[in-house]
Amino acid sequence: MPTSTRFVVAVHTLAILAINEGRPVRSEDLAFSANTNPTVIRSLLSGLADAGFTTAQLGAGGGALLAKKPSHIALLDVYRAVEDSELFSMHRSPPNSVCVVGRNIQNVLRPTLDKAQAALEAELACVTVADIAAEIAQRGDFRIPS
Repeated sequence: MPTSTRFVVAVHTLAILAINEGRPVRSEDLAFSANTNPTVIRSLLSGLADAGFTTAQLGAGGGALLAKKPSHIALLDVYRAVEDSELFSMHRSPPNSVCVVGRNIQNVLRPTLDKAQAALEAELACVTVADIAAEIAQRGDFRIPS
């Protein structure tokens, strides 16, 4: 089963906007960097705008901009804004209750999955878009404009 790339592409997009703080970035340029279709980026930008993270500047020279400081956007908030399903989903159809494993697997597995989800969310809550952009700038040997 493939996993969603929405979260990673959304963080990629927000990192570009953070690095270009104050300068609008076209969806085509964001898509080029993420190696995806501009339609994918526009869809993500819509969700990010609904969450209050981005805004759009219309007209010539327009594009996407951050609506909040990158230091105020936790990766957990981005994850919640763009992902629409749980990290771990249970069976699509209820397991067979006649089987001892089928009857008990979800109740046995759920506490472990809940702990794993909580650990992921705790880690994402500690990292901001500013942290990601700063690390990219360090690795790319450039400074983010102030």
